[in-house]
Amino acid sequence: MPPETIVITGGAGRIATALRPRLRKSGRTIRLLDVTAPEGPLDVNEEFHHIPVTDLDGTTRACLGARALVHLGGDPSERPWAELVDTNITGTYTAFESARAAGVPNVFFASSLHCVGYNTFESASQSPVAPPRPDTLYGVTKAAGEAIGSLYADRFSMRVVAARIMEFGEHPSGQRQRLTWFSHDDAARLVEAAIQLAEPGFHIVWGSSRNSKGTVPLGPGEAIGFFPQDDAEDHLQSMASSPKDDPKDPKTELIAGTFIDPQHPINTDWT
Repeated sequence: MPPETIVITGGAGRIATALRPRLRKSGRTIRLLDVTAPEGPLDVNEEFHHIPVTDLDGTTRACLGARALVHLGGDPSERPWAELVDTNITGTYTAFESARAAGVPNVFFASSLHCVGYNTFESASQSPVAPPRPDTLYGVTKAAGEAIGSLYADRFSMRVVAARIMEFGEHPSGQRQRLTWFSHDDAARLVEAAIQLAEPGFHIVWGSSRNSKGTVPLGPGEAIGFFPQDDAEDHLQSMASSPKDDPKDPKTELIAGTFIDPQHPINTDWT
């Protein structure tokens, strides 16, 4: 294969840290963008650039010559609205506009289950693409990011995948994750499928492993070449459980989970 470059925003974050070793291959450079350097040494084929998620000029320069942009940057949970607008909406616009300006054809956008959090698991299972029903202002920004991705795919013939990432982790934790677990290996499989897309278009897919108890449709992901392989049921012996974490009826349980609990008010800093 000819040499290629993959740009990752949020390059020091939790998801990027898990993806990096799984995306390495001969001839591929991984260019990491963030305001904090990744922990530990970089691989010989990795680069780090100190570029804020809203820096349009810097991100555009970093994207020059790249095959794909993997947009993981932004706040991962609720914050005051003005902060979310800056990092998660302006930051997502910056990612797509930088890719367009630099001629990068493929963009992976890390959306979230929280942009559809007020859907039940059952209602989400009945539609290939559940309608936006955000559970937080954070979820609103992810719905906005999907809209930006749709615009750039249609307007500029880009290849865009928006992944509604469920509960990401190396191993499932708790009974709820029998439905929602998204393994590190399956996340890498999904990003690789997005990188390899050859035709223009916009795709919303679930960032979920192939959980036996899962209810979200995997067909949209399979349509772009994403075939998850991991199953939370294979980890039952090691899975933590508590009375409050008992599985609920998918007909009534909201996808949002604890994001709508009283201790999680919107428009505040949850960190």
